[in-house]
Amino acid sequence: MILLSHPTANQNVRQTALAFAEAGLLAEFWTCVNWRQGGFLDRLSSFAPRLQSELRRRSFPPQLAPFIRTQPGREWGRQIAGQLGWAQLTEEEQGPFSVDAVYLSIDRRVARRVASGLTIKAVYGYDAGALDTFRAAKKRGLLCIYEHPIVHWRMVRRYQREEAELHPEWAATLGALTDSEEKLARKEEELALADLVITPSTFAKESLAQAAKQTMRIEVVPYGTQASAASPARAREGGKLRVLFVGALSQAKGLGYLLEAVARFGSEIEFTLVGRRISPTIPAPDLLAKYRWIPSLPHDELLLEMARHDVLVLPSLHEGFGLVMAEAMGQGLVVLTTPHTGGPDLITDGVDGFIIPIRSADAIEEKLALLVRERDRLRSMQEAARGKARAWSWENYRQRLAQLARDVVGREVDS
Repeated sequence: MILLSHPTANQNVRQTALAFAEAGLLAEFWTCVNWRQGGFLDRLSSFAPRLQSELRRRSFPPQLAPFIRTQPGREWGRQIAGQLGWAQLTEEEQGPFSVDAVYLSIDRRVARRVASGLTIKAVYGYDAGALDTFRAAKKRGLLCIYEHPIVHWRMVRRYQREEAELHPEWAATLGALTDSEEKLARKEEELALADLVITPSTFAKESLAQAAKQTMRIEVVPYGTQASAASPARAREGGKLRVLFVGALSQAKGLGYLLEAVARFGSEIEFTLVGRRISPTIPAPDLLAKYRWIPSLPHDELLLEMARHDVLVLPSLHEGFGLVMAEAMGQGLVVLTTPHTGGPDLITDGVDGFIIPIRSADAIEEKLALLVRERDRLRSMQEAARGKARAWSWENYRQRLAQLARDVVGREVDS
């Protein structure tokens, strides 16, 4: 009954596809690359570990095999150009193998598939990649379900402009400031065509409701996680507090404030960053060299890395949800994050995590210092975080999403 499409199909997209497949609602699932881990090409790609790591993110559960359709050309071009350092080919909105070109390419292909007369009741698309699909669906009288996993662009731009004025040295990492008017107009039309908007956090919903030109149905369905079966091994009594950051090295993630706070502890804590650089100059290479920095990890290895740490800090200025928070809680980490994420939906402040103000190195320092001093408090919060993660399982997410889709599509069929 539903055609689902997303170019790169991250964890939450896979769970959405599984939700619809399990419920008997999935007709087709369109993406760019369906990578077969362990196959010949996978073994061959071991000579380029970074590329292999990225490609393994594109493997899917066997249950989805009958539904997967691919449009790989542009995405292969993007991956190869990235490996060879041909930055001009992947330049945002301009390059023939940019992320934007990948999104537009698969959107056009799916739109042709919808227009061909495929027997479905609804299409399910994502922010910045669904406009042509939605236009084709509307011509056929099909429902358009729109997942908006991020904060609305108007709010994002406001916070990023403010940040560029406060800390101009970080401006190169604030990508929303360079989005073209054409790209933003496409996003607005996507939103206007949607019959149902699904978003993962209350904060993201509020940003959409403020920006919408008309009343629309917006449902919050928070993402899930997989809690570890047993308490991960932690540092021995008296060991250093191990602090983790996961995400692009951008000031949109509040990274500058976190680095300022961490520097105040000297060697009192261990700090690890997992995420790709946005700018070659900030954070400064010599600053990153003081800490443990991992540019990218496959998902399974990221979970193992989380399990070696005590605390995740995600001090984002804006975040549609922050899936790494739920994953970290599932591994028993205490999460420090801001109200501008899915944190308030996930966390009971002071019990299984902390909600801290945006743009506050002092608040980050205060909470980390508390956890350094009060190890019993740290351990109790870690166990509470794992318990909370069990309630936010991917199974529960799939069930809730499938029921919502079934209700919406079912009403349309009945009418």
